Amino acid sequence: MLEQLTTAFERKDYQTATKLLKHLLKESPENPWVQFYLGRLYEVSSKYQKAETVYRQLLSSTINTKILSQARQGLQRLQDIEQEKRKQAILEATTADAHSAKLGVLVLEPISNELRTQAAQKFAQIMQLDIYSARLLLPSRGWRLYRSGQIGELKFYGKQLRNADIPCFWATLAEIQQIQVFQVNYFQASTPQVTVVCHNQANQLDSLSFDWSEVKGRVVGLLPIFEQVVDRDVRGRLERKTQTQDYFQFCDLHIPSKGCILRLHDNGYDFQQGLEIAAQASQNTIAIHWNSLVSWLDKQLLHVKARSDFTIFAQTVLEQTEMLSQIQSHVHILRREPTNWDPAFHLYSSLIFLKTQPSLLTQKNLTIQ
Repeated sequence: MLEQLTTAFERKDYQTATKLLKHLLKESPENPWVQFYLGRLYEVSSKYQKAETVYRQLLSSTINTKILSQARQGLQRLQDIEQEKRKQAILEATTADAHSAKLGVLVLEPISNELRTQAAQKFAQIMQLDIYSARLLLPSRGWRLYRSGQIGELKFYGKQLRNADIPCFWATLAEIQQIQVFQVNYFQASTPQVTVVCHNQANQLDSLSFDWSEVKGRVVGLLPIFEQVVDRDVRGRLERKTQTQDYFQFCDLHIPSKGCILRLHDNGYDFQQGLEIAAQASQNTIAIHWNSLVSWLDKQLLHVKARSDFTIFAQTVLEQTEMLSQIQSHVHILRREPTNWDPAFHLYSSLIFLKTQPSLLTQKNLTIQ
């Protein structure tokens, strides 16, 4: 009867094969050849998960080299089918509409150590990675920019990750470009409304008034100051190196109701104008003035938690030069040459901005941590 079953499969007579297999499963269910053909029947019936289970059980339960070879070939066929289905799904996701082809980013959010092992297994399966690599990629603190590309594909993967309880979100660079950024010169008033004197994106002097309650996000970060220095190498020869000499202090205030970010930094704020936030003294340094300004903002914005983990995020994105080159940084500091740190900060702040807007939360499936 086993020979008849083999012949039926060779002829693709699956109706006959089904009848023969029912008899053989009753007579000798432990026979590895019977089990193999059960897996084949599942496979040709598109019951791929059941077929995979049977093939993997055979790999661990039999020593028959011919059956082992057939089971491995079966698993390879299943993998090829899955790959083709994935390619087709991604193609459909990236060509669904004009929005799907736009450039975007997929960001992984932190996951607790207790859930890390299980999450790594799911992540590896979805992204087709080995478990070790998957575990290293899952962040435990701060965000990780995992991938950039067409938003349709990123959304396709993002939905799978979220269904597997792996926190993530995605956004397009076009959405980031829509956010207006104003460079704050100084605070002119704090009551009855807050008024800032600032430069708009056209570098025109302007002013903006708002209520403190409209501020929904605050981001603080350090941007390195690079200098060329002369040093000696291990052989004592002089060489030029680029080293971090200091940092610029930045603080962004997010006002979604006005669609804008107010950007302050220690070397761009005019501490001699507007509100006297700290007592003026001849010995006051920029650092002292800046710390007084930050303390003052802390008191005004008790309802807003400051996000300060930019450096962690930056380490995951700095090498994405091509993507970052398409982001206008809106960081107005004098540098000898461009650096990816500047657009990385704007990207980070903008992603936080987008996550505070209820309309975008609904449309893009973003979540607030």
